[in-house]
Amino acid sequence: MKISIFVFSIVDMERSKALGSLKNHLSKPQHTIIIGPRQIGKTTLVKQLAEELNRKNEAVYFLTFEDPAILGAVNNHAENIFNYTLLPADLPADKRLYIIIDEVQYAEEPSNFLKLLYDKYSPKLKIIATGSSAFYIDKSFKDSLAGRKKVFEFFPLAFDEFLHFKGEDGLIAEWEQMIRRPSYQGLQLNRISILFDEYLIYGGYPAVVLADTEQEKREMLKELVNSYMKKDALEAGIKEELKFFQLARLLADQTGNLVNNHELGNTLQMASSTVENYIYLMQKTFIVQLLSPFYGNVRKELTKMQKIYFNDNGLRNALLNNFSRLNDRADKDELLENYTYCRLRQLYDADSLHFWRTADGNEVDFVVEEQLKTGLAYEVKYNDAQFKPNKYKKFLEAYPNFDLKCICKVSAQEGSIEAIRL
Repeated sequence: MKISIFVFSIVDMERSKALGSLKNHLSKPQHTIIIGPRQIGKTTLVKQLAEELNRKNEAVYFLTFEDPAILGAVNNHAENIFNYTLLPADLPADKRLYIIIDEVQYAEEPSNFLKLLYDKYSPKLKIIATGSSAFYIDKSFKDSLAGRKKVFEFFPLAFDEFLHFKGEDGLIAEWEQMIRRPSYQGLQLNRISILFDEYLIYGGYPAVVLADTEQEKREMLKELVNSYMKKDALEAGIKEELKFFQLARLLADQTGNLVNNHELGNTLQMASSTVENYIYLMQKTFIVQLLSPFYGNVRKELTKMQKIYFNDNGLRNALLNNFSRLNDRADKDELLENYTYCRLRQLYDADSLHFWRTADGNEVDFVVEEQLKTGLAYEVKYNDAQFKPNKYKKFLEAYPNFDLKCICKVSAQEGSIEAIRL
């Protein structure tokens, strides 16, 4: 039996890596599709790609389907896109046309639009497209695009990206030392802790991170809830908008807990099937994620309730209208657990990430199955004094090939506040 206690420490410039992956895909014939929640910088990313292409003297055009003239033209016929660009045939033999399309999901039939252009003009034409809602991407990008696209998902900033946006690149180097040497006590430990607290409260939406005051951050997050969630709900055809928001708030209040559609339906006086549909839409608009249970029996895993997490703590806190300082909050554990979920999702394939729970209440927050019945398990406690190893005896007896680690922020052993080393 292996049990380790860690404090949170993490470094990995995910967005820089992702941008590198996007650049590498520019040479591929398949369409590059970038999806993610609104206001996380997808447009900025594709403009960076456009600059990269311009530096290489490529023919590149940036169009948005929020422009009604362009949208009307392409809805009439896909090839009307060339009314706003060169024709691929007009380029030299060693060149190809790059068209960057923002908000591609607004096309009436984006799947057919992209399929026609790929089949008729590839490899002389390369499409790079963004979409704010995975719901529309999934619904519209049918099997006809198999082999014709690669989808890149983007989420709010990870903590290391948060540090970069805050102009604290020097702290990232300190962070790296903490990763390489678990006993390392960095000189900037207190500063990192303060920023990590800010990150747990206000999250990783770029504009929120860059806002100068806490009041501005709060207003921006409330705007994300009131305007952009409302826009997603409207475009998804939600008929009971108020109940959609009430459900989102209920889920925010039970972050990290099991989702019981029947109970939620009773609370909101709506059918459990409607609750299930609304949660599905929240997943597809990048508000929440569901985590499935870990069992040796796959059939059991597929039939048990899932746990709910938010893609951004700031958005979650805005739904609850709670921006209190960390030390004054009763939900510190939930915030740290939600952060841990988002981090593990970055590090591991979604299919290998689960939680473990028995009928009599034994539970482990996160289980990562790296190989069959082998991997890592994580229990999240804000203060490691809350961690009682004997509580996890049943799990370790059932799965002896899993190393159990306690993820905490306050370490009584160290007598200081650090960051979890994942």
